Amino acid sequence: MTIRRAIGLMSGTSMDGVDAAILETDGAGRLTRGRSASAAYDAALRETLARCLSARAPDALTAEAETGVTQAHIAAVEALMAEAGLTVADVDVVGFHGQTIFHQPPEGGRSGWTWQLGDGQAMADRLGLPVVFDFRAADMAAGGHGAPFAPVYHRALAAAGGAEPPIGFLNVGGVSNLTVVEALDAAPIGFDTGPGNAPIDDLVARRLGARMDANGRLAAAGRVDDAALAAMLDHPYFAAPYPKSLDRNAFDTTPVERLSTEDAAATLVAFLVEAVARGAALVTRPPARWFVTGGGRRNPEIMRALRQRLAAPVEPVEALGADGDVLEAEAFAYMAVRRLAGLPISFPETTGVAAPTVGGRLVHPRRADPPAAAVG
Repeated sequence: MTIRRAIGLMSGTSMDGVDAAILETDGAGRLTRGRSASAAYDAALRETLARCLSARAPDALTAEAETGVTQAHIAAVEALMAEAGLTVADVDVVGFHGQTIFHQPPEGGRSGWTWQLGDGQAMADRLGLPVVFDFRAADMAAGGHGAPFAPVYHRALAAAGGAEPPIGFLNVGGVSNLTVVEALDAAPIGFDTGPGNAPIDDLVARRLGARMDANGRLAAAGRVDDAALAAMLDHPYFAAPYPKSLDRNAFDTTPVERLSTEDAAATLVAFLVEAVARGAALVTRPPARWFVTGGGRRNPEIMRALRQRLAAPVEPVEALGADGDVLEAEAFAYMAVRRLAGLPISFPETTGVAAPTVGGRLVHPRRADPPAAAVG
């Protein structure tokens, strides 16, 4: 199969900025990781995106946010290409996930709906490169949950890293999701387990005006409130079979509002970890090793609690030779190449779609119209 160089882009549900990564791959088992970079959204764009979370239809605010998101991602690609010494001729495709502002999986006969801000055509025109975007729509149109999609790349990483299945990947971003690779020649299992960093980040922002519980200091100083934890875990999602997915704001965390900031942070960490443990219990062959990616792996309290709760070693994904800060950006570079090759990115075992599904809309740069001929 053809080896292509792709640039992948990701901005997660924490809405803090853009990760960009270069990957050379055939979209199957051959991977060569290249340079990567991250760029924070400015405060104005973060505020605009936060206001868009309640939007259910396009309006002036979402249009403004989409323009800002697209421009931020274009700037990230241009900066990474300059840093790597690449020209347009050196890059085959860009994988542009966009910024999720709403995700509602299908449930009880209700159709699913997902919304990622990002203008792929505008990006293609500006960069002069093919762009694959709108990754989730095809899966949801075919009855899938539209998430998670990283499992297909996790399987490739497991093979490239020489890991012996069954192994698990746990992404702790705004939402937490897991992948279980039971065999390298089988479709991976993947689903959202529940809350990630988002409830903790929201708590700290609301009370202290900070962006996160840096190094887990607040949670480490607090105590878990068992009553609040039990109330939050009393949700049908945790017992539901996979595949399943959820929105960033799917859970009611008001039970921690009566607690001190430290106790609330500790209880939200426990909530995250217990949700992961309940998700792992749904899998027939639990992982013999866990590799943690996403921002949560940098929180010592989250990692300590995971090691205490899960019945297997828990390590940052760097132990497998990967980079947890940009893994999802690499995943969308990988999926963009799979789109070019006509290979599926979602499976019944990951999103609940009826059959393996190729995802993503491919657009090419539009050429400028030639100037009109002079008259006279």
